[in-house]
Amino acid sequence: MGQNKLTVGLVYGGKSGEHEVSLSTAFAVMNAFDYEKYEILPFYITKQGTWKVGAVMSAPFSEQEELKLSQGEGTEAALNAVFSRLYGSEQPKVDIMFPLLHGTFGEDGTIQGLFEMADIPYVGTGVLASAAGMDKVVMKKLFEIAGLPQCDYDYFNRTQWNRSQHDVLQSIEDKLGYPCFVKPANLGSSVGISKAKDREQLTSAIETALKFDNKIIVEQFVDAREVEVSVLGNDEPMASVPGEIVSSSEYYDYAAKYTDGQSQMQIPASIDPDTADRLRELAIQAFKAIEGSGITRADFFIRRSDGAIMINEVNTMPGFTPFSMYPLLWRETGVSYRELLERMIELGLERYNSKQSLVYENQF
Repeated sequence: MGQNKLTVGLVYGGKSGEHEVSLSTAFAVMNAFDYEKYEILPFYITKQGTWKVGAVMSAPFSEQEELKLSQGEGTEAALNAVFSRLYGSEQPKVDIMFPLLHGTFGEDGTIQGLFEMADIPYVGTGVLASAAGMDKVVMKKLFEIAGLPQCDYDYFNRTQWNRSQHDVLQSIEDKLGYPCFVKPANLGSSVGISKAKDREQLTSAIETALKFDNKIIVEQFVDAREVEVSVLGNDEPMASVPGEIVSSSEYYDYAAKYTDGQSQMQIPASIDPDTADRLRELAIQAFKAIEGSGITRADFFIRRSDGAIMINEVNTMPGFTPFSMYPLLWRETGVSYRELLERMIELGLERYNSKQSLVYENQF
């Protein structure tokens, strides 16, 4: 470990469909770090799930392709580095792990559980909140208990569908009507999501979603504006200004240059101050409802007909390049990308340290 420098284990890649996105994120994060304060140990997880570990870095890679660590050591060396604290070595190789994995095996609590087992601090949300944030049905149940307003939904699993399709369809039609959205309950990205306007489309949407998950959620269609709020903190979280996703090419501001023409970001969202305050308040409630820590992005609908606010979902590992909504909302709130990275590391260490004083066996 460098002199008084913190060694950060950057973990990226992974087995999910968002492997490439994760590489872009890792490249951006690596280039934003202050190498006076930190050195990086890169960990690459291939699409097959094997690990590679590189050498300690005191400067970023110049090419994104280098992140694949062609000269790196394999899974055994990588996991030995993760678990080094348990060997009682004087100087652990890594002070804190920084997972930049989106989707399955990354933001679903599995890698967070690995870090807990290795007794190593890590950045971002813990096991429970990650798992709850990944499962849309569990998430909505927690929101319900917390009294957060949300749109109507229905859910079922593969067995129920195979056993009684008619009952499942009937239930959806009675509760939600058309149009409605059909989604796999546990997928991070928007794979497998369809909009259904009648029973025929609903049946085929369900068949599609079942390719990706054994549990399906169906949500009421809401004609609404989509607004997002970034949350940062542990026990005393703070919320950013809200930003809006605008699905048209009419906008020219801030966002226009970072988009592919389909959706653009308007930061801050053009909403009245009371609505903005209410959104920030609800974002913090949602963060607490899933037992959040570190970071989370809360996504809301503002219904066009009456301005009602409804929570759509939370994302515990939101997009994190400098052009993603999460950091841009903080930039507009007065926290730069580099400051954000430092704050996330501080929060990870703070959470780890607060757990160190706990007793795990009955000593009385």
